[in-house]
Amino acid sequence: MRSLTAARRRGIDQRYMPQAPASSPKLVRIAESLVIGAAGGLLFNAAKFPAGWLAGSMVFAAAAALAGRPIHVPRPLTRVCSVVVGIAIGGVVTPETLRGVMTWPISIAMVLISVAAATLATFAYLTRMHGWNAVTAILASVPGGLAQVMALASEERRNCDIRGVAIVQTLRVMILTVFVPAALSLAGRTGAMRPPASSTAVAEAPIAFAILVGAASATALGLLRLGFRGGVFFGPLAVAAALHGGGVIDVRMPTWLAVAAMVGLGTLSGGRFTGMPFRLLLGYLGAAMGAFAVSLVATAAVAISVTLAARLPAAEVIVAYAPGAVDAMMILALALNVDPVFVGTHHLARVFVVSFGLPLLARYVSTPDAKRTKSSEPVLPQGDGPGD
Repeated sequence: MRSLTAARRRGIDQRYMPQAPASSPKLVRIAESLVIGAAGGLLFNAAKFPAGWLAGSMVFAAAAALAGRPIHVPRPLTRVCSVVVGIAIGGVVTPETLRGVMTWPISIAMVLISVAAATLATFAYLTRMHGWNAVTAILASVPGGLAQVMALASEERRNCDIRGVAIVQTLRVMILTVFVPAALSLAGRTGAMRPPASSTAVAEAPIAFAILVGAASATALGLLRLGFRGGVFFGPLAVAAALHGGGVIDVRMPTWLAVAAMVGLGTLSGGRFTGMPFRLLLGYLGAAMGAFAVSLVATAAVAISVTLAARLPAAEVIVAYAPGAVDAMMILALALNVDPVFVGTHHLARVFVVSFGLPLLARYVSTPDAKRTKSSEPVLPQGDGPGD
Protein backbone atom coordinates (compact mmCIF):
# COMPACT_ATOMS: atom_id res chain seq x y z
CA MET A 1 0.00 0.00 0.00
CA ARG A 2 2.85 2.34 0.92
CA SER A 3 4.72 1.52 -2.29
CA LEU A 4 1.57 2.23 -4.34
CA THR A 5 1.10 5.56 -2.59
CA ALA A 6 4.75 6.47 -3.11
CA ALA A 7 4.49 5.60 -6.79
CA ARG A 8 1.41 7.79 -7.13
CA ARG A 9 3.24 10.64 -5.40
CA ARG A 10 6.21 10.26 -7.74
CA GLY A 11 3.84 10.36 -10.72
CA ILE A 12 2.17 13.50 -9.39
CA ASP A 13 5.52 15.10 -8.66
CA GLN A 14 6.82 14.31 -12.15
CA ARG A 15 3.64 15.63 -13.70
CA TYR A 16 3.94 18.98 -11.97
CA MET A 17 7.72 19.32 -12.06
CA PRO A 18 8.91 21.93 -14.59
CA GLN A 19 10.30 20.24 -17.69
CA ALA A 20 12.20 21.54 -20.70
CA PRO A 21 9.78 22.16 -23.55
CA ALA A 22 9.81 19.54 -26.27
CA SER A 23 10.31 22.24 -28.88
CA SER A 24 13.67 23.38 -27.45
CA PRO A 25 15.81 21.41 -29.95
CA LYS A 26 13.74 22.80 -32.80
CA LEU A 27 14.12 26.36 -31.53
CA VAL A 28 17.86 25.87 -31.21
CA ARG A 29 17.98 24.58 -34.77
CA ILE A 30 16.06 27.60 -36.04
CA ALA A 31 18.26 30.02 -34.10
CA GLU A 32 21.42 28.32 -35.36
CA SER A 33 20.15 28.48 -38.95
CA LEU A 34 19.41 32.19 -38.72
CA VAL A 35 22.77 32.93 -37.08
CA ILE A 36 24.55 31.13 -39.91
CA GLY A 37 22.55 33.07 -42.48
CA ALA A 38 23.11 36.38 -40.68
CA ALA A 39 26.86 35.74 -40.51
CA GLY A 40 26.99 35.20 -44.27
CA GLY A 41 24.87 38.27 -44.96
CA LEU A 42 27.02 40.41 -42.65
CA LEU A 43 30.22 39.24 -44.33
CA PHE A 44 28.95 39.77 -47.88
CA ASN A 45 27.50 43.16 -46.97
CA ALA A 46 30.76 44.23 -45.34
CA ALA A 47 32.53 43.24 -48.56
CA LYS A 48 30.07 45.53 -50.41
CA PHE A 49 28.72 42.62 -52.43
CA PRO A 50 25.51 43.67 -54.25
CA ALA A 51 22.45 42.34 -52.42
CA GLY A 52 24.92 41.02 -49.86
CA TRP A 53 22.43 40.24 -47.09
CA LEU A 54 20.44 37.95 -49.35
CA ALA A 55 23.31 36.35 -51.27
CA GLY A 56 25.53 35.89 -48.21
CA SER A 57 22.86 34.26 -46.08
CA MET A 58 21.97 31.94 -48.96
CA VAL A 59 25.58 30.87 -49.60
CA PHE A 60 26.41 30.30 -45.94
CA ALA A 61 23.20 28.36 -45.29
CA ALA A 62 23.80 26.17 -48.34
CA ALA A 63 27.40 25.48 -47.30
CA ALA A 64 26.31 24.58 -43.78
CA ALA A 65 23.55 22.32 -45.10
CA LEU A 66 25.94 20.46 -47.38
CA ALA A 67 28.37 20.14 -44.46
CA GLY A 68 25.71 18.31 -42.48
CA ARG A 69 24.20 21.08 -40.37
CA PRO A 70 20.38 21.03 -40.49
CA ILE A 71 19.11 24.40 -41.73
CA HIS A 72 15.48 25.13 -40.98
CA VAL A 73 13.30 28.24 -41.27
CA PRO A 74 9.71 27.51 -40.17
CA ARG A 75 6.82 28.27 -42.46
CA PRO A 76 5.21 30.98 -40.26
CA LEU A 77 8.51 32.86 -40.04
CA THR A 78 8.96 32.53 -43.80
CA ARG A 79 5.59 34.15 -44.36
CA VAL A 80 6.38 37.00 -41.97
CA CYS A 81 9.65 37.63 -43.82
CA SER A 82 7.76 37.61 -47.12
CA VAL A 83 5.28 40.22 -45.88
CA VAL A 84 8.05 42.45 -44.54
CA VAL A 85 10.10 42.30 -47.74
CA GLY A 86 6.99 42.86 -49.85
CA ILE A 87 6.12 46.00 -47.90
CA ALA A 88 9.72 47.24 -48.09
CA ILE A 89 9.94 46.79 -51.85
CA GLY A 90 6.50 48.26 -52.44
CA GLY A 91 7.62 51.32 -50.50
CA VAL A 92 9.99 52.43 -53.27
CA VAL A 93 7.07 52.99 -55.65
CA THR A 94 6.12 56.55 -56.54
CA PRO A 95 3.20 57.95 -58.57
CA GLU A 96 5.62 58.38 -61.48
CA THR A 97 6.57 54.70 -61.55
CA LEU A 98 2.93 53.59 -61.55
CA ARG A 99 2.24 55.67 -64.64
CA GLY A 100 4.79 53.64 -66.54
CA VAL A 101 3.07 50.26 -66.06
CA MET A 102 0.94 50.62 -69.19
CA THR A 103 3.99 51.40 -71.32
CA TRP A 104 5.44 47.86 -71.23
CA PRO A 105 2.93 45.59 -73.02
CA ILE A 106 5.43 44.32 -75.59
CA SER A 107 8.07 43.64 -72.96
CA ILE A 108 5.59 41.75 -70.77
CA ALA A 109 4.44 39.67 -73.75
CA MET A 110 8.07 38.84 -74.51
CA VAL A 111 8.49 37.49 -70.98
CA LEU A 112 6.00 34.78 -71.87
CA ILE A 113 8.01 33.96 -74.98
CA SER A 114 11.20 33.78 -72.91
CA VAL A 115 9.56 31.31 -70.51
CA ALA A 116 8.54 29.08 -73.41
CA ALA A 117 11.96 29.33 -75.07
CA ALA A 118 13.87 28.54 -71.88
CA THR A 119 11.58 25.62 -71.04
CA LEU A 120 11.76 23.99 -74.47
CA ALA A 121 15.54 24.47 -74.81
CA THR A 122 16.27 23.04 -71.36
CA PHE A 123 13.83 20.17 -71.93
CA ALA A 124 15.62 19.21 -75.14
CA TYR A 125 19.00 19.39 -73.39
CA LEU A 126 18.03 17.19 -70.43
CA THR A 127 16.28 14.55 -72.54
CA ARG A 128 18.91 14.30 -75.26
CA MET A 129 22.15 14.90 -73.37
CA HIS A 130 21.31 13.26 -70.03
CA GLY A 131 18.56 10.83 -70.98
CA TRP A 132 16.00 12.18 -68.51
CA ASN A 133 12.42 11.13 -69.09
CA ALA A 134 9.88 13.68 -70.29
CA VAL A 135 8.16 14.37 -66.96
CA THR A 136 11.39 14.89 -64.99
CA ALA A 137 12.89 17.04 -67.74
CA ILE A 138 9.86 19.30 -68.16
CA LEU A 139 9.54 19.93 -64.42
CA ALA A 140 13.26 20.70 -64.14
CA SER A 141 13.08 23.01 -67.17
CA VAL A 142 10.32 25.42 -66.13
CA PRO A 143 11.97 28.71 -65.07
CA GLY A 144 10.63 29.70 -61.67
CA GLY A 145 7.68 28.52 -59.61
CA LEU A 146 9.68 26.13 -57.42
CA ALA A 147 6.77 25.43 -55.05
CA GLN A 148 4.44 24.59 -57.92
CA VAL A 149 7.09 22.44 -59.57
CA MET A 150 7.88 20.42 -56.45
CA ALA A 151 4.20 19.93 -55.59
CA LEU A 152 3.55 18.56 -59.06
CA ALA A 153 6.71 16.45 -58.94
CA SER A 154 5.45 14.81 -55.76
CA GLU A 155 2.21 13.89 -57.52
CA GLU A 156 4.17 12.45 -60.46
CA ARG A 157 6.73 10.64 -58.29
CA ARG A 158 6.16 7.29 -60.00
CA ASN A 159 7.74 8.54 -63.20
CA CYS A 160 9.66 11.56 -61.94
CA ASP A 161 13.09 11.87 -60.32
CA ILE A 162 12.19 14.39 -57.64
CA ARG A 163 15.73 14.93 -56.41
CA GLY A 164 16.92 15.76 -59.90
CA VAL A 165 14.17 18.33 -60.32
CA ALA A 166 14.91 19.90 -56.94
CA ILE A 167 18.66 20.14 -57.53
CA VAL A 168 18.35 21.68 -61.00
CA GLN A 169 15.76 24.23 -59.85
CA THR A 170 17.52 25.18 -56.60
CA LEU A 171 20.97 25.59 -58.14
CA ARG A 172 19.50 27.85 -60.81
CA VAL A 173 17.99 30.13 -58.17
CA MET A 174 21.22 30.29 -56.18
CA ILE A 175 23.44 30.99 -59.17
CA LEU A 176 21.20 33.80 -60.38
CA THR A 177 20.92 35.35 -56.93
CA VAL A 178 24.67 35.39 -56.36
CA PHE A 179 26.10 36.12 -59.82
CA VAL A 180 23.53 38.42 -61.45
CA PRO A 181 24.16 41.31 -59.02
CA ALA A 182 27.91 40.74 -59.19
CA ALA A 183 27.92 40.82 -62.99
CA LEU A 184 25.74 43.93 -63.17
CA SER A 185 27.87 45.68 -60.59
CA LEU A 186 31.10 44.92 -62.46
CA ALA A 187 29.49 46.17 -65.66
CA GLY A 188 28.56 49.44 -63.93
CA ARG A 189 24.87 48.91 -64.64
CA THR A 190 23.60 49.45 -61.09
CA GLY A 191 23.47 52.10 -58.42
CA ALA A 192 23.62 51.99 -54.64
CA MET A 193 20.74 50.47 -52.73
CA ARG A 194 18.06 53.06 -52.28
CA PRO A 195 15.73 53.27 -49.30
CA PRO A 196 11.98 53.31 -49.79
CA ALA A 197 10.63 56.47 -51.35
CA SER A 198 9.04 57.50 -48.06
CA SER A 199 10.99 59.75 -45.73
CA THR A 200 8.70 59.30 -42.76
CA ALA A 201 9.89 57.03 -39.95
CA VAL A 202 7.58 54.65 -38.07
CA ALA A 203 7.86 56.68 -34.84
CA GLU A 204 6.57 59.75 -36.66
CA ALA A 205 3.49 58.03 -38.11
CA PRO A 206 2.65 54.91 -36.08
CA ILE A 207 -1.02 54.86 -37.13
CA ALA A 208 -0.16 55.05 -40.83
CA PHE A 209 2.40 52.29 -40.38
CA ALA A 210 -0.16 50.12 -38.57
CA ILE A 211 -2.62 50.64 -41.42
CA LEU A 212 0.06 49.70 -43.97
CA VAL A 213 1.09 46.52 -42.14
CA GLY A 214 -2.50 45.56 -41.35
CA ALA A 215 -3.71 45.96 -44.94
CA ALA A 216 -0.68 44.14 -46.33
CA SER A 217 -1.02 41.26 -43.88
CA ALA A 218 -4.76 40.90 -44.51
CA THR A 219 -4.15 40.80 -48.26
CA ALA A 220 -1.41 38.21 -47.84
CA LEU A 221 -3.68 36.03 -45.70
CA GLY A 222 -6.56 36.33 -48.15
CA LEU A 223 -4.41 35.35 -51.13
CA LEU A 224 -2.91 32.49 -49.15
CA ARG A 225 -6.35 31.07 -48.40
CA LEU A 226 -7.30 31.41 -52.05
CA GLY A 227 -4.27 29.31 -52.94
CA PHE A 228 -2.48 32.06 -54.91
CA ARG A 229 1.18 31.06 -55.20
CA GLY A 230 3.43 33.85 -54.01
CA GLY A 231 0.49 35.76 -52.53
CA VAL A 232 2.23 36.30 -49.20
CA PHE A 233 4.83 38.27 -51.11
CA PHE A 234 2.95 39.86 -54.00
CA GLY A 235 -0.05 40.85 -51.86
CA PRO A 236 1.88 43.09 -49.44
CA LEU A 237 3.98 44.41 -52.32
CA ALA A 238 0.86 45.41 -54.25
CA VAL A 239 -0.74 47.04 -51.20
CA ALA A 240 2.40 48.99 -50.32
CA ALA A 241 2.90 50.02 -53.94
CA ALA A 242 -0.70 51.21 -54.25
CA LEU A 243 -0.63 53.19 -50.99
CA HIS A 244 2.74 54.79 -51.68
CA GLY A 245 2.17 55.26 -55.39
CA GLY A 246 -1.20 56.87 -54.71
CA GLY A 247 0.27 59.22 -52.13
CA VAL A 248 -2.00 57.82 -49.39
CA ILE A 249 0.76 56.79 -46.98
CA ASP A 250 4.27 58.13 -46.51
CA VAL A 251 5.97 55.85 -44.01
CA ARG A 252 8.85 53.45 -44.55
CA MET A 253 9.67 49.98 -43.30
CA PRO A 254 12.59 50.10 -40.82
CA THR A 255 15.80 49.13 -42.59
CA TRP A 256 16.87 46.70 -39.88
CA LEU A 257 13.59 44.81 -40.18
CA ALA A 258 13.85 44.59 -43.97
CA VAL A 259 17.43 43.30 -43.66
CA ALA A 260 16.37 40.67 -41.11
CA ALA A 261 13.63 39.49 -43.47
CA MET A 262 16.12 39.22 -46.34
CA VAL A 263 18.37 37.08 -44.16
CA GLY A 264 15.43 34.83 -43.31
CA LEU A 265 14.51 34.31 -46.97
CA GLY A 266 18.15 33.79 -47.97
CA THR A 267 18.61 31.20 -45.22
CA LEU A 268 15.48 29.42 -46.38
CA SER A 269 16.79 29.17 -49.94
CA GLY A 270 20.20 27.92 -48.86
CA GLY A 271 18.59 25.41 -46.50
CA ARG A 272 17.05 23.54 -49.42
CA PHE A 273 20.25 21.47 -49.52
CA THR A 274 19.63 20.13 -46.00
CA GLY A 275 19.84 16.35 -45.92
CA MET A 276 21.32 16.12 -49.41
CA PRO A 277 24.42 13.88 -49.64
CA PHE A 278 27.29 15.68 -51.32
CA ARG A 279 27.84 12.72 -53.65
CA LEU A 280 24.27 13.04 -54.86
CA LEU A 281 24.79 16.72 -55.58
CA LEU A 282 27.92 15.97 -57.59
CA GLY A 283 26.06 13.33 -59.58
CA TYR A 284 23.46 15.87 -60.68
CA LEU A 285 25.83 18.82 -60.98
CA GLY A 286 26.57 18.35 -64.69
CA ALA A 287 22.90 18.25 -65.62
CA ALA A 288 22.11 21.21 -63.36
CA MET A 289 24.90 23.42 -64.71
CA GLY A 290 24.12 22.50 -68.30
CA ALA A 291 20.42 23.17 -67.81
CA PHE A 292 21.21 26.55 -66.25
CA ALA A 293 23.46 27.52 -69.14
CA VAL A 294 20.88 26.54 -71.76
CA SER A 295 18.08 28.35 -69.92
CA LEU A 296 20.23 31.44 -69.50
CA VAL A 297 21.15 31.58 -73.20
CA ALA A 298 17.52 31.21 -74.29
CA THR A 299 16.31 33.89 -71.86
CA ALA A 300 19.18 36.23 -72.67
CA ALA A 301 18.42 36.04 -76.38
CA VAL A 302 14.88 37.29 -75.79
CA ALA A 303 16.00 39.90 -73.23
CA ILE A 304 18.62 41.33 -75.60
CA SER A 305 16.01 41.60 -78.33
CA VAL A 306 13.71 43.51 -75.99
CA THR A 307 16.51 45.83 -74.88
CA LEU A 308 17.45 46.69 -78.45
CA ALA A 309 13.89 47.00 -79.77
CA ALA A 310 12.26 48.85 -76.88
CA ARG A 311 15.37 50.72 -75.71
CA LEU A 312 14.80 49.79 -72.09
CA PRO A 313 17.57 49.93 -69.44
CA ALA A 314 19.64 46.76 -69.66
CA ALA A 315 19.85 46.22 -65.88
CA GLU A 316 16.06 46.38 -65.48
CA VAL A 317 15.47 43.95 -68.34
CA ILE A 318 18.06 41.49 -67.01
CA VAL A 319 16.55 41.37 -63.52
CA ALA A 320 13.00 41.29 -64.90
CA TYR A 321 13.72 38.40 -67.29
CA ALA A 322 16.10 36.41 -65.05
CA PRO A 323 14.46 33.01 -64.42
CA GLY A 324 15.04 33.10 -60.67
CA ALA A 325 12.92 33.09 -57.53
CA VAL A 326 10.49 36.01 -57.50
CA ASP A 327 11.39 37.21 -54.01
CA ALA A 328 15.11 37.05 -54.77
CA MET A 329 14.75 38.97 -58.02
CA MET A 330 12.61 41.64 -56.33
CA ILE A 331 15.17 42.03 -53.57
CA LEU A 332 17.82 42.43 -56.24
CA ALA A 333 15.71 45.15 -57.85
CA LEU A 334 15.74 47.02 -54.54
CA ALA A 335 19.44 46.41 -53.89
CA LEU A 336 20.58 47.23 -57.42
CA ASN A 337 18.52 50.43 -57.69
CA VAL A 338 16.38 49.33 -60.63
CA ASP A 339 12.66 49.97 -61.04
CA PRO A 340 10.80 47.46 -58.79
CA VAL A 341 7.48 48.05 -60.54
CA PHE A 342 8.97 47.09 -63.90
CA VAL A 343 10.64 44.00 -62.43
CA GLY A 344 7.62 42.97 -60.36
CA THR A 345 5.16 43.30 -63.24
CA HIS A 346 7.24 41.03 -65.46
CA HIS A 347 7.80 38.40 -62.78
CA LEU A 348 4.12 38.40 -61.88
CA ALA A 349 3.33 37.66 -65.54
CA ARG A 350 5.81 34.77 -65.41
CA VAL A 351 4.25 33.42 -62.21
CA PHE A 352 0.81 33.34 -63.81
CA VAL A 353 2.11 31.56 -66.89
CA VAL A 354 3.93 28.93 -64.85
CA SER A 355 1.08 28.42 -62.40
CA PHE A 356 -1.55 27.84 -65.07
CA GLY A 357 0.55 26.26 -67.80
CA LEU A 358 2.70 23.83 -65.84
CA PRO A 359 -0.04 21.32 -64.86
CA LEU A 360 -1.26 21.17 -68.46
CA LEU A 361 2.26 20.74 -69.78
CA ALA A 362 3.11 18.02 -67.27
CA ARG A 363 -0.08 16.13 -68.09
CA TYR A 364 0.68 16.37 -71.79
CA VAL A 365 4.16 14.82 -71.47
CA SER A 366 3.10 12.25 -68.84
CA THR A 367 2.10 9.13 -70.79
CA PRO A 368 1.34 5.64 -69.46
CA ASP A 369 4.37 4.17 -71.17
CA ALA A 370 6.74 6.91 -70.06
CA LYS A 371 10.07 5.72 -68.81
CA ARG A 372 9.85 5.06 -65.09
CA THR A 373 12.51 6.31 -62.76
CA LYS A 374 13.24 5.44 -59.20
CA SER A 375 11.27 7.80 -56.97
CA SER A 376 12.95 9.63 -54.15
CA GLU A 377 11.78 11.91 -51.39
CA PRO A 378 11.90 15.66 -51.96
CA VAL A 379 15.09 17.27 -50.75
CA LEU A 380 13.38 20.53 -49.92
CA PRO A 381 12.60 21.33 -46.31
CA GLN A 382 9.21 22.53 -45.25
CA GLY A 383 8.50 26.13 -46.02
CA ASP A 384 6.88 28.05 -48.80
CA GLY A 385 9.00 30.96 -49.72
CA PRO A 386 7.12 33.35 -51.98
CA GLY A 387 9.52 32.99 -54.80
CA ASP A 388 9.18 29.21 -54.70
